Amino acid sequence: MTELFGYTACRQLSQLFASIIFFHGSEYILAVTFHGRSNVTLSSLLISKNYLIAMVFSLLEYLVEVTFFPGLKELWWVSNFGLVMILVGEIIRKLAVITAGRAFTHLIRIYHTDEHRLITHGIYAIVRHPGYSGFFIWSVGTQVMLCNPLSTLGFTVVVWNFFARRIPYEEFFLRQFFGQEHEEYERRVPSGVPFVK
Repeated sequence: MTELFGYTACRQLSQLFASIIFFHGSEYILAVTFHGRSNVTLSSLLISKNYLIAMVFSLLEYLVEVTFFPGLKELWWVSNFGLVMILVGEIIRKLAVITAGRAFTHLIRIYHTDEHRLITHGIYAIVRHPGYSGFFIWSVGTQVMLCNPLSTLGFTVVVWNFFARRIPYEEFFLRQFFGQEHEEYERRVPSGVPFVK
């Protein structure tokens, strides 16, 4: 049990909690910045029941492995690579939010509004869904940083499946709103999530 209070566990868990607090806090702050306090709810923190269950499972995996297989958590090159993934994912996601401004929302719009425009510049010139791409990298990176093999696989599959369903659904509406302009953009720029067209 001393491994739980050792340097490795303290470093990895503090990095996890710092990245979670920064990610969700900055999502909320950016939502308020672009949409105004009266138009933003706590759902802009992006913390769902399924997300909490996944994070609790990953912490349980970490505690079991650090107790019974502490050497697994000492793979610093793996842990540091995960930390880089967290930072890269965070940067991509925040660039997406800042570039889109008021056009970025946490909910898929099914009705066209005046402030909703097709964003194709900045990070959106590289990938169509940088917010999703950034979150995918960030979430898997949290588990790589913890050296959690089960949760790394689980987060990869679950988050990928979520976006594999969400992207086609969202793009159905984007084609309705922006027509030929979006179709050309869709052909020219990848989604940003591996193997999702």
